[in-house]
Amino acid sequence: MSDERSAPTVFLVDDDPAVRESLQWLLESEGLRVEVYASGREFLDRYDPDRPGCLLLDVRMPGLSGLEIQERLAAEPISVPVIIITGHGDVPLAVRAIKAGAVDVIEKPLSHEVLMARIKAALARDAETRREYAQRRAIEERISRLTPREREIMDLLVKGDSSKEIALRLGLSPKTVETHRVHILEKMQADSHVRLVQMVLSSRTKP
Repeated sequence: MSDERSAPTVFLVDDDPAVRESLQWLLESEGLRVEVYASGREFLDRYDPDRPGCLLLDVRMPGLSGLEIQERLAAEPISVPVIIITGHGDVPLAVRAIKAGAVDVIEKPLSHEVLMARIKAALARDAETRREYAQRRAIEERISRLTPREREIMDLLVKGDSSKEIALRLGLSPKTVETHRVHILEKMQADSHVRLVQMVLSSRTKP
């Protein structure tokens, strides 16, 4: 991925050209990378979930509404943080947006300080989510390289069974189980039993 595509970006979707222009100027003056879209369809046609950033989204737009865009993005492995922009009469829509997973709702007219604080928090949240997702993927890849027997023994180790208990359960010698345990730790790149448990449990936790 190029530096341009890996740079955190504020994706701004609003059907009002004056709002797009003023917000783009404001955010870029703060050193943020910004991409603007006049409609939800335009944004979705070009959206790449691998690109880090956050989405600044007007809730009321012709065609796809902000809520509809939000629902479609929720199906992605990593859902970009969504900040909803609302008008005074959009409280019910704002509540629906929060329930659907929006990280924040900001009411018009937009406060410069509030907007920047919320965007920076959303970008930090996205970076942390992507870091955790990459770690889970790496652990899942290591698990996939285990043999069926190693996977069976690892699951019992994670449950808290001792090597002796696993040997009795599987009809193996304790020495064989211990040999498998050493190989499992090596393949998983875990320096201890405790670390192995932490890694496996984290891989099973969805973002």
